[in-house]
Amino acid sequence: MANGILLMTRAPAALTVAFLLLLGTVGVSVHGQLQFGFYSDACSDAEDIVTAVVENARHHPPRPRPPPVPRLLRQSNTGGAAEVNNNKHQGLRGQDVVEAAKAAIEEQCPGVVSCADIIALASRDAIAMTNGPSFQVPTGRRDGLSSNLRDADVLPDVSDSIQVLRSKFAASGLNDRDLVLLTAAHTIGTTACFFVKDRLYGYRGGAGSDPSIPAPFLSELKSRCAPGDFNTRVPLDRGSEGSFDDSIYRNIRAGLVPIASDAALDASNATAALVASYLGAAAPSFAQDFVGAMLKMGTIGAITGDAGEVRDVCSAFNAN
Repeated sequence: MANGILLMTRAPAALTVAFLLLLGTVGVSVHGQLQFGFYSDACSDAEDIVTAVVENARHHPPRPRPPPVPRLLRQSNTGGAAEVNNNKHQGLRGQDVVEAAKAAIEEQCPGVVSCADIIALASRDAIAMTNGPSFQVPTGRRDGLSSNLRDADVLPDVSDSIQVLRSKFAASGLNDRDLVLLTAAHTIGTTACFFVKDRLYGYRGGAGSDPSIPAPFLSELKSRCAPGDFNTRVPLDRGSEGSFDDSIYRNIRAGLVPIASDAALDASNATAALVASYLGAAAPSFAQDFVGAMLKMGTIGAITGDAGEVRDVCSAFNAN
């Protein structure tokens, strides 16, 4: 992600990605050294403070745009700055909410709560505020001590083919179902025309448009994203960008999603079948399965114990 952070836009909506939210589950399980209520003694108000900051951001413009769940989570677990500064993720916004929550927590509990956990908690709250599932988040992460721009290159990109997406997810221990479920985070918010332009005006390096985009939708997108316009935003989930639901899957099946990586889910029999299943017999388990995938994603690369640090501010390593 870069220069800001996120693909989501309206507050409740946006306060998903980005803080496209993160792990959670119902129960009392522990994942490694992550556990529910990790700060119950050292900073008992930490979770309430994060919720209050997210709620405040929801009601007071300008509304921050949190980044897509998987990316924010990976960002928090692997150091952060690399993805923020990587040119592949231009136009992402929303880090100010994390910084505000961090500052508020530092006033009460200096040096205790990590930025990685704040991101996880804010993501959870953002999901719940957009009519998504409410869930607990295991905490106990530490912040990274290094940041490499190349770290962001292993993250899913909006132009990745289905083969590349499946490969990247598999490399992180995630399967096709996780890919389909985590993509559902795009049911909330908007994306900048920057991420759509190649499908509209430079498909596969040429000057044409992606032929898989239905003609009416192509005209709609071009009317919103004129040549050279990188900043105008369009809904990630056409017609339902303000609410967490399965509409993103209906739009994927109909070809009505703006970014190529979402559309790619319909290009593989395996992922297309999973998309269809969440509109059929598996529909009742969608929210529960989504939370499970987020929980799984949130443990990847998590730094715990005495490793790493607890940053004073989330945008920079500590001086010592």
